[in-house]
Amino acid sequence: MKALISIVIGVCALLAGAAASTISFEEIAARSGLVFTANSSPTPNKNQPETMVAGIALFDYDNDGYLDVYLVNGAAIPSLKKESPMYWNRLFHNNRDGTFTDVTEKAGVAGEGYGMGVAIGDYDNDGWPDIYVLNVTKNQLFHNNHDGTFTDVTGKAGVGGGILNGKKMWSVSAAWVDYNNDGLADLFVSNYCKWEVNKDPVCGPTPAKRAYCHPKNYDPLPSTLYRNNGDGTFTDVSAETGIAKHYGKGMGAVIADYDGDGFMDIFVANDNHPNFLFHNIGGKKFEEVAFESGVAYSQSANAISSMGADFKDVDNDGRPDIWHTAVENESFPLYRNRGGGEFIEVTNPSQLFKTRAMSGWSNGIFDFDNDGWKDLFVARGNVLDNVALFSNRTYEEPNSVFRNLGNGKFQDVSAEAGPDFQKAAPHRGSAFGDIDNDGRVDALVSVLNGKLKYFHNTSRNNNHWIQLKLTGTKSNRMGLGAQIRITTEDGLKQFNEVTTAVGYGCSSDPRVHFGLGASKIVREIEIKWPSRIRQILKDVAADQILAIQEPTQ
Repeated sequence: MKALISIVIGVCALLAGAAASTISFEEIAARSGLVFTANSSPTPNKNQPETMVAGIALFDYDNDGYLDVYLVNGAAIPSLKKESPMYWNRLFHNNRDGTFTDVTEKAGVAGEGYGMGVAIGDYDNDGWPDIYVLNVTKNQLFHNNHDGTFTDVTGKAGVGGGILNGKKMWSVSAAWVDYNNDGLADLFVSNYCKWEVNKDPVCGPTPAKRAYCHPKNYDPLPSTLYRNNGDGTFTDVSAETGIAKHYGKGMGAVIADYDGDGFMDIFVANDNHPNFLFHNIGGKKFEEVAFESGVAYSQSANAISSMGADFKDVDNDGRPDIWHTAVENESFPLYRNRGGGEFIEVTNPSQLFKTRAMSGWSNGIFDFDNDGWKDLFVARGNVLDNVALFSNRTYEEPNSVFRNLGNGKFQDVSAEAGPDFQKAAPHRGSAFGDIDNDGRVDALVSVLNGKLKYFHNTSRNNNHWIQLKLTGTKSNRMGLGAQIRITTEDGLKQFNEVTTAVGYGCSSDPRVHFGLGASKIVREIEIKWPSRIRQILKDVAADQILAIQEPTQ
């Protein structure tokens, strides 16, 4: 009888703890000095890129231990050039006191063309993160000079963007990934569709009431894969690796080793086209296996408006799952990795069926309340601003956060996430990271032709956490692709991988964050580096940012 009573008390305590764990945010961009407006240069001609601006990066460009912010912007139309500072991309330095300073001009990273996304990686393994900007026009690679400035090395590196029929392809997202495990970060780029300025089809009821066109009106493009040569240059290996033969309308591009073979795979969310899952075959070739793996289509058996994506383990079974966004009447599908190369959609059983009423762009899978279970965040907003033509659509939408209950289900806790979180807008990009190093994951969200939002995580609970900053030696310097398994003192096991690619055209904190719940000790941290070196740490204290260097053997 006493044993039964103890079990009941334990279960009640567990449920009480779960109920007490909340997720909340306060929007503090203005008072932090993060003053930025994404400018898409909207015109009466309704050019397609005008609906899509733009990406965000969180990264520590000066290695002072605090995340800085890079924001991508549009350009003038029809020139597609940054004709004035209102179109500049912006770099903000974290002052380590809750404020930021705009250092764009000094750093030399304002950019040139019409921007879409950004990806952060250390391509030359010098320990300083570099910036890759995705554009409708030529892409740009900015090399970090270690002194607060950057140099545009696009021409030398050969990564200005894939060419098709003599024209540079419109790029949206990218992922730095060491696909062949040679210790050098390679670059995957998702391209969108064939487009020329002021030559969009006339869509809408009449030419006088022109509207933005549906993606079906544009032809698809292949993705691009650049292999890092190790001398500051890259080689386009899209054709020889099998990437180039697959045409889609690429939006979000994310990476994970979904089958545990030690080579990173690539998922591409395609807009109104079947998604791609590029399976990495020994670091030499890729086979596109989305259909047979169960992630090409949602449960409707139709290609939907896939936008942002993330590729992380949501159920703590040690296998990365896939979650991507779409628009209203389609839902945001969640695909559970069952192992053996197979995924199954669990959107409805996971209680995410209400996302059918939402439109989402960028997204992320992160543990916002540090309870040991990764939650879901989505930046919401409709694609179209000509709402009068679509009576069942809402252009501006509030963002949403879904709390992982740890039982395969998610709870929409957006309404309890604070008054700032309830404000609707045409949100687009979102990047995630612990901006103030307090152990809670924050979110930055861009707004189309509106002001940036900084959602500071104010979640209150007694949960613990740990963040791991990996440095490769034999592996690539940022440790991209390293697989991490942890076990807390209460026996909870978690899995994650090092990546900066997340959502739609965005780049997040390269440090790997784990919520630990009530545990004050991590009993074991196991790291499998891309080099295949296995590293184990025992009895690590919680509530710290732990720097880990890859052992030499």
